[in-house]
Amino acid sequence: MKIIYSLTLLIIILIGNPVAISAQTANTFNPMKDDIGDKLPILQVLIDSAVTNNPYVKFRDQQIIVNESKLRTKKVEWTRNLGLQANVGYGNLYNYSTNSTGGIDPLPFATNRVETQYNGSVYLNMPLYTLVDRKNQIKMARTEIEQATFMAEEQRLETRQLVIRQYNELLLAQRILRIKARYMETARINMQMVEKEFSNGVVSVTELTRITEIVSRSESDYESARTDFLTAYLILEELTGMKFYLTHPISGKNDGN
Repeated sequence: MKIIYSLTLLIIILIGNPVAISAQTANTFNPMKDDIGDKLPILQVLIDSAVTNNPYVKFRDQQIIVNESKLRTKKVEWTRNLGLQANVGYGNLYNYSTNSTGGIDPLPFATNRVETQYNGSVYLNMPLYTLVDRKNQIKMARTEIEQATFMAEEQRLETRQLVIRQYNELLLAQRILRIKARYMETARINMQMVEKEFSNGVVSVTELTRITEIVSRSESDYESARTDFLTAYLILEELTGMKFYLTHPISGKNDGN
């Protein structure tokens, strides 16, 4: 069943996005022009991959297996009080007797033979508490399986929600990055104009200083937005266990490597 699921997931990835066809092929991506949502696998593929690779989900699934083993143990636990005992004896058997008739002195009579004796038995030594509580123990073991199943499903739900939030965080981070980039470019153009006007004596030092501060803040805001975008991108890779292999100018490298 797991093999079929893995193959299905792989087919969806390959059909859903050519990015995953070759892990060695990097796709050029410009965050100022391209929408990253168009470059990534579809959201459902990201969710399925994250659930498959999440260690906590794997742990919960293993806990179900452990509890199922405990239930099987509980069902046969009564056999611990069931036993089989066997004895074997081997040796010489001597029989000595006397026989007297009338007044005649008794005549001794002795026999000797070799015998092998076998003795076997089956016993059941079960405390009354064990017998009475057996049904309750089995019920408890089944309840533990149900609890582990619910916890595994809850972990899957949390993982799905986490991927959805992170995916939207990445889309939002790109939109904010574009806004900050446009604002920074506008501030720089304005700075160039003010510098020319300052050289011609049109604007004062105070105005030049104010525009310079605006440019500095815009550049700082852009760097923060750039960092937020890259962080959201890398976190989504970690959550899903996938490499998107997108090369974009703001990082200067292939983030899949």
